Amino acid sequence: MIGLLQRVSQASVAVDNAVVGAIDRGLLVLVGVQKHDDEARAQRLLERLLGYRVFPDDAGRMNLSVRDTGGGLLLVPQFTLAADTKKGTRASFTSAAAPADGERLFDHLAARARAAHEPVATGRFGADMQVRLTNDGPVTFWLES
Repeated sequence: MIGLLQRVSQASVAVDNAVVGAIDRGLLVLVGVQKHDDEARAQRLLERLLGYRVFPDDAGRMNLSVRDTGGGLLLVPQFTLAADTKKGTRASFTSAAAPADGERLFDHLAARARAAHEPVATGRFGADMQVRLTNDGPVTFWLES
């Protein structure tokens, strides 16, 4: 699984002009599911997301995690993260999980996140979403499990 995490001061996701998920300070994570991903990889990605140190401590160093700060977690499914862009001018999605598998694993990740941390919000799998965010830093990391 792929998680593109961004430290944000606020973020929201809307579907059909209605906000379906929003957080204040925390992490916006775009989530890509690949063909060979499973629940164990989802769990490993969640552990990394909750423990990844991207927030400043009192000395201004990135030593605190979203778990340490109590910040929000906004998970947004984005299958295009699994694209192969190595050649040509059009992406190939052969490494992306099938939609049913992607949705199942995204929902698993979201459920596990809600059990381990709060607040947690999500986008809607398969929907045309509008994501708004204020990237804090900017701080952006690409994580894979």
